[in-house]
Amino acid sequence: MLDFLKELNPPQKEAVTHDSGPLLILAGAGSGKTRVLTYRTAFLVAEKKIPAQNILGVTFTNKAAGEMKNRVENLLGLRSANLWFSTFHSLCAKILRAEANQIGYNKYFTIYDEDDQTKLIKECLEELDVSSQKFSPSAILNKISACKNILMDWKTYPNYAYDFFEKNVAKVYELYQKKLEKANSLDFDDLIMKAVEVLEKNPKILEKYQNLWEHILVDEYQDTNKAQYVLVKLLSEKNKNLCVVGDDDQSIYGWRGADLNNILDFEKDFPNCKVIRLEQNYRSTNIILDAAWSVVKNNTSRKEKKLWTDKTGGEKLTVSVCYDEKNEALGITDKIKELSRDYSYSDFVILYRTNAQSRVLEQALRDGGIPYSIVGGVRFYERKEIKDILAFLRILINPNDSLSLKRVLKTFGDGIGAKTISKIEESAFKSNRNLLESLFEKELVGSLATKAKNSVLQIARLIKELDEQKNKLPINELTERIIKETGYLDFLLLDRTEEAESRAENVKELISATAEFKERHTSPTLENFLQEVSLMTDFDRWDASQETVNLMTLHSAKGLEFPVVFICGLEEGLFPLSRSMDTVAELEEERRLFYVGVTRAEEKVFLSYAKRRKRFGEMLNLKSQFLDEIPQELVEIENFEEKFAGRISLAEKSHYNHYDSMLKVGTRVIHSTFGLGEIIKKEGFGEDLQLTVIFNGGRKKLMAKYANLEIMG
Repeated sequence: MLDFLKELNPPQKEAVTHDSGPLLILAGAGSGKTRVLTYRTAFLVAEKKIPAQNILGVTFTNKAAGEMKNRVENLLGLRSANLWFSTFHSLCAKILRAEANQIGYNKYFTIYDEDDQTKLIKECLEELDVSSQKFSPSAILNKISACKNILMDWKTYPNYAYDFFEKNVAKVYELYQKKLEKANSLDFDDLIMKAVEVLEKNPKILEKYQNLWEHILVDEYQDTNKAQYVLVKLLSEKNKNLCVVGDDDQSIYGWRGADLNNILDFEKDFPNCKVIRLEQNYRSTNIILDAAWSVVKNNTSRKEKKLWTDKTGGEKLTVSVCYDEKNEALGITDKIKELSRDYSYSDFVILYRTNAQSRVLEQALRDGGIPYSIVGGVRFYERKEIKDILAFLRILINPNDSLSLKRVLKTFGDGIGAKTISKIEESAFKSNRNLLESLFEKELVGSLATKAKNSVLQIARLIKELDEQKNKLPINELTERIIKETGYLDFLLLDRTEEAESRAENVKELISATAEFKERHTSPTLENFLQEVSLMTDFDRWDASQETVNLMTLHSAKGLEFPVVFICGLEEGLFPLSRSMDTVAELEEERRLFYVGVTRAEEKVFLSYAKRRKRFGEMLNLKSQFLDEIPQELVEIENFEEKFAGRISLAEKSHYNHYDSMLKVGTRVIHSTFGLGEIIKKEGFGEDLQLTVIFNGGRKKLMAKYANLEIMG
């Protein structure tokens, strides 16, 4: 262990060897916080002789939890099933599986994702005769989520519902929660809220877990919300051995309930706590750190600290001035081509404030022949075709899951529509049974139209057969059986489109995923598989070793690092977002987000802004105030507008009014979708120029400035 400790700098060593009591580790970007957490865990086991099962490590992604567990096991030279690193949601699911009866559930509850929640909210709106046009289901869901994050249940919320919208949310919240309970289902926010409820109402159960976890370590503490804060406080209040690691300068999730005060007030909440600052950065150059600090230091809600590094000097940050978003994307693509002589594609990341910005970047990368991956897009297990199969599996574990059964009936039942579903629901209500049980009622089935009746009988029979086999067949074989019996792959491929083939490939990948789960999991049960996929985050399936340029939002990038970082769209109203400029707190969170983006970089940072950008129509933009906060001596300016003036597409040339004369009747052109064509008519001019073009697929009328046509030489 002496050699073990030699690998740490003095503050890291002090944190790792801290004896007992509350400990706050303020760990700046790239300062080795993961090393400190894992080494401290190993130190507690090896030196303090704390049994592995009595240590709880909590972080925010399954991938981070798995990596931490592996690192501790490697340090200790052992494999321990008792070592528990977990996400908050996995931790609470573990508690609730054991204690579900305390809240009127059974341990086979289903965990609903955002898509499931939205469907359930729509059902509630329909039943309450509340217009989904007037009240957006997503807005209502966000409000309910916000309530749960501060531990406010549906019974309490009406006391705080003052306006018309909130009063309607109160009605929906009540019905929504009752429907969840009836379906033996929980949403993502319920996991923590209900776990807290169990612990607060049952002192003996609380004491059981307090005795189990003698030491608790929490990663990314600046991102915890009130519910997570209360959970951690409850579990640690007996032994007081709570170690939290975080960086107030990287708190970027206020919009989803994270409370910055949790880390700022830690010393008040946990008296006699030890505070250790990790300020030596092992990732970035000195210039990158100075630039990032020069921006974030303007925030008032922060603990004073400044990162430093032995990696002195480094290249200045490049600020690129662009005419518009296409010019920006073209410039970034060219820069990647230029640098790819010295770097792999996986060394590059392009960060943006909103997902909508990726479209133009993707087009430019495709045109440039550069492979790329979007990180944090549609999650694999949230794709429609995957959820269709998972719905079958969920019913086998939780027969009360009416949402999954309705999905199965609508997807796999020929002739089953809203009218049939309504009849089934009515029958279930009258007989006080769940929907699945009502499928086996002869009276109901006999009342259905022939096509619907045959489908219901077929689905009911298949569910019954699968239920008999669920404990006999491995999870991958059970999944294959569903796909084969329903003919789902053949159904998908009927379309004969690229999208259909992609969906079919995803279904095949699901079989591979279940087989892989069976191989690596010590207890590869159906319920464990469903819980794992329910709690997966965007990054749990991301392969960082792929030879592709990475595209992601700034929020998605936290915790990652890349040799070369591009941050685009640095314009007032986009980054910082216009809505964030309403309050100081929101603007400071945007500034922290910029700090997070810049500190992902090891060697090079490229920042860009466009003078014009199409957002809700064409907009003229001012550069972001964050760029003005970086000292001039740390940046160099590059003008993409001038550099690429000779390589602007026809769509961009329309803005410059350069090309009316180039587009004549009879000119042959190429369109990226429609192929080769010939202009047969011109109308208008400049920004309003419209072209009628004959392609192989027929006649198309196009706005010249958006068509991105290429003239045949």
